[in-house]
Amino acid sequence: MYENDGEKYFVVDTHMHYWNAAPDNWVEGAEQYAKGWIECFYGYHGLGPEDTRWPLEKYQKYTEEDLMKDVFDEGHVDVAIFQPTDLAEWYKEGFNTTERDSILHEKHPGKFVLNTRWDPREGEDGLKTLRHNVERWGCKGVKLYTAEWRQGSRGWKLTDPEAYKYLEACQELGITNIHAHKGPTIWPLDKDAFDMSDVDHAATDFPALNFIVEHSGIPRIDDFCYMATQEPNVYAGLSVVVGALMHARPRFFARCMGELLFWVGEDKMTFGSDYAIWEPKWQVEGFVDWDFPDDEAYSDYPRLGVAGKKKILGLNAAKLYDIEVPEELRLDYGKPAAQDDAKLVTQ
Repeated sequence: MYENDGEKYFVVDTHMHYWNAAPDNWVEGAEQYAKGWIECFYGYHGLGPEDTRWPLEKYQKYTEEDLMKDVFDEGHVDVAIFQPTDLAEWYKEGFNTTERDSILHEKHPGKFVLNTRWDPREGEDGLKTLRHNVERWGCKGVKLYTAEWRQGSRGWKLTDPEAYKYLEACQELGITNIHAHKGPTIWPLDKDAFDMSDVDHAATDFPALNFIVEHSGIPRIDDFCYMATQEPNVYAGLSVVVGALMHARPRFFARCMGELLFWVGEDKMTFGSDYAIWEPKWQVEGFVDWDFPDDEAYSDYPRLGVAGKKKILGLNAAKLYDIEVPEELRLDYGKPAAQDDAKLVTQ
């Protein structure tokens, strides 16, 4: 666990990948998309501190040893949550699949939580796969990529009738955490396919599910905040918010954090490094040390104290996933986003 100034932090990294984007995994005829995708990712990688940047060849396919060192040995992470993304139209074995993630999940018990994924365009076959994955690995969460291309389709929405069948299946299977990528696009995907209005609709219709909006909707931060404050089961995933902004755009990062703290609150925010876009070490250390700039422009935002940082860095996610936290690292606070605690706007 990470310790700073006498305070100990239980860190749950809620947004992890173990990808293979090496050229020998590119689908023939789709090489330009596979290449463009990982090179766009690599552009985001450059938003981290200069001394943390990798050569492109390593970035395309890093090793198990790299991951274990960067995340657990040096990265201060206690538990990491895998969030798969298939991209099977561009990568022969997929980009970051449940099956690939499961190798490390099974090899290192207690280190990883394994989420799976689904795409409603896969119909009954996809539902069978979802049930199989839950039966095999006990998945409690899914990662959804609404802009992914499939057989000529360039995206889907959570409000699609087929998607509702999958959300109903999640309820039946005990999957409670729905992680939806709603943030920056990656070439060649369409930015509008990541619009978050479908989350607003689905969260109302499925109040028993938790919708973790990955990347907090940026660049649509204001839209996200107004939606998340009225939906008690919508959470802000801070992957990309921290990694892309805290170092490279510190004033914009402060504004994003201020809006999230004001509207959404520290009980409904979760940390994610988005490894291997960025390593968790500098993000955890920087976030623990972070405070608003000494500037009148930020004076009307709530302050974030040590307890709030402990919640965001791990305790909120531990509650969502029933991860056991050492007794000395727990805080006495209620379930995040409890319906009766929601701060709704009234006239």
